[in-house]
Amino acid sequence: MVNPSFWAGKRVFITGHTGFKGSWLCLWLTTLGARVSGYALAPSTHPNLFEAAAVAQGLTQHTLGDIRDPAALRAALAQAQPDIVLHLAAQPLVPRSYEDPLETWSTNVMGTAQVLEAVRQQAGVRAVLVVSSDKCYENREWAWGYRESDPMGGHDPYSASKGATELVVASYRRSFLAAQGIALGSARAGNVIGGGDWTPTRLVPDVLAAFAAGRPVTLRQPGAIRPWQHVLEPLRGYLALAQKLYEEGAPWAEGWNFGPQPSDARTVAWVVAQLAQAWGPDAAWAVEPGVQAHEAHTLKLDCSQAHSRLGWQPRWSAATALQHTLSWYRAWQAGADMRQHSLAQITEFESAA
Repeated sequence: MVNPSFWAGKRVFITGHTGFKGSWLCLWLTTLGARVSGYALAPSTHPNLFEAAAVAQGLTQHTLGDIRDPAALRAALAQAQPDIVLHLAAQPLVPRSYEDPLETWSTNVMGTAQVLEAVRQQAGVRAVLVVSSDKCYENREWAWGYRESDPMGGHDPYSASKGATELVVASYRRSFLAAQGIALGSARAGNVIGGGDWTPTRLVPDVLAAFAAGRPVTLRQPGAIRPWQHVLEPLRGYLALAQKLYEEGAPWAEGWNFGPQPSDARTVAWVVAQLAQAWGPDAAWAVEPGVQAHEAHTLKLDCSQAHSRLGWQPRWSAATALQHTLSWYRAWQAGADMRQHSLAQITEFESAA
């Protein structure tokens, strides 16, 4: 699925490289021999994976900047001269989108437009992958998974911004990039977990922080069903899809779902119970009282297209993903070399059947 000989020497430009997903992606690409340039805001939490795993150590170019700053973005892109652009930068949180909807829409929608406009004016780029979200779909609370052909939508500002992002991607593909020979695809992944995520209001970081502090976890939506997967699962899909976009172009330039097996669409309460059991008898949780802001109750992805056309299949179950996540945090607490530990997890994941 991930071809080292393809990535060796490729110039790759990643937006959002200081984030959780972006940091794991940078680590993986540098082990493959790619020349990775990153453009992003400074890490939003302390601690963070970017610093804990010394991600900058393997980068060709590390630029701090906002994707809504066109001059800075275009300068960084021109310096990198990339073959492939992977756009991950975003405002990624539903609760924060209620607090500041304008920031969410400006970052996720106009920020994506700025990235694609910069690509349009940069010679040499052959493939672009925009990382979107499973929340881009108009949620009908269906029991079955959403397909790539289902309508875009979104109730909360975050979900709406991701639906709008997909429309921006489709417009740039049809209006500009396809005619220039630039293959543009988008990837829609479910809820990712893994070591190195300290983002507030995300389930696993909040749960582990509460357990470590000896206080009960407070859950907003314990019955909500989400497609849980280890962060390396969709990243493997992104790398495989980006290679197809680069080598074969137009047939692969569309939206793609990357989610777990249907059996790993689990409730929030199930995830917390798994972590509590692994943590020990002191772990406890409770339901947050009062009325909560709207979030989708049931969300699943149909990944038949990735399975049949791309040959992509999940490798770790949700339970296995949680085990590796917990082991990462325990290694960090023990003072381990987290760059080496993270690279070892990537190697273990690549060798999994």
